Amino acid sequence: MTSPAPHRARISIAGAGPAGLTCARILQRHGIAVTVHDRDPGPDARDQGGTLDLHPDDGQVALRAAGLLDEFHALSRPEGQELRQLDPSGAGLLFHHVPEPDERSKPEIDRGQLRALLLRSLEPGTVQWGRQLAHVGGPVDGPPVLHFADGTTAEADLVIGADGAFSRVRRAVSPAVPEYTGVSFVEAWFSGVTDRHPEIAELVGQGSAAAADGERGMFAQRNSGDHIRVYLIRRTPADWMSSTGLPAEGIRELLLEEYAHWSPRLLRLITDNDGPYVDRPIFALPVPHTWDHHRSVTLLGDAAHLMPPLGVGVNLAMLDASELALALANAATVEDAIRGYEKTMLPRSIETAAALEGAAADLLDGSGYPES
Repeated sequence: MTSPAPHRARISIAGAGPAGLTCARILQRHGIAVTVHDRDPGPDARDQGGTLDLHPDDGQVALRAAGLLDEFHALSRPEGQELRQLDPSGAGLLFHHVPEPDERSKPEIDRGQLRALLLRSLEPGTVQWGRQLAHVGGPVDGPPVLHFADGTTAEADLVIGADGAFSRVRRAVSPAVPEYTGVSFVEAWFSGVTDRHPEIAELVGQGSAAAADGERGMFAQRNSGDHIRVYLIRRTPADWMSSTGLPAEGIRELLLEEYAHWSPRLLRLITDNDGPYVDRPIFALPVPHTWDHHRSVTLLGDAAHLMPPLGVGVNLAMLDASELALALANAATVEDAIRGYEKTMLPRSIETAAALEGAAADLLDGSGYPES
């Protein structure tokens, strides 16, 4: 099979997260047609998660290539760069970074706001919702075929896996599967914090607040809309919450026992939350993760290099998306573009993943937090 020119290729992206949408946006800016398939029934089907900090040398580079950097800065929260490291005993601040008024090194934006910005920038009909990918197949010497859970199929000249940690596209090029790191987050939400949770609002500030004692950690982040998300970080079996069979109140009591020696002020981040606790075990791909070149399938973001959540994931994913889209815009064939993209992306992701291997445990002693 001869590899087609990108401008004549049928390009399918699996996954309408920040990386997949960034890739689609840049492709369209260069006159390249693309379709994005996503399993969600619509853009508002589920909560998109917390806040993201986009860095000037990767995430913001991608937004510049997408022509959306100014709109991002208008939506972002520079004040969200504030960081507090708290003493678990309540003795006070161990570290405090207050951003300068004009600091733009890594402003925060809610994941949902970023996704909405990218969706608005795309041509109507680019994203096909309710398209859950089952697997990628097709003849060895022919174009790949996307098989969806509803029994339908779609043929493509290029399939881009931007479908996250448990990517279905990854299986077409790599046998690797994510492995549990041994560290799990428990997420708790706080709404209307200015009026309903003023002490917690003051404790966290305008950005993030972290505490750790060597065995367990806590990380709180201000989101837009007067919301705060808190993550309790612990070593525990991946299925610990479901295996207990406990209701929310029982989970709260269990967590309070584990954090009993922490200050009462910090314990309010466990007891005063609005709504249920959400279990988020942390997985990572084996290091190094690579694959043999495939002429019409490639990966980006977590599908390519799932790492612990230490501030690099979405930034690397969006940089991947930008570089792949620009490679397609400038290459003679799809295969040439994939080779050029992977030549840069794979060494970078391997180096970063090696540096972060096992680093999820650093969140338990405070060394894994930025600038701490």
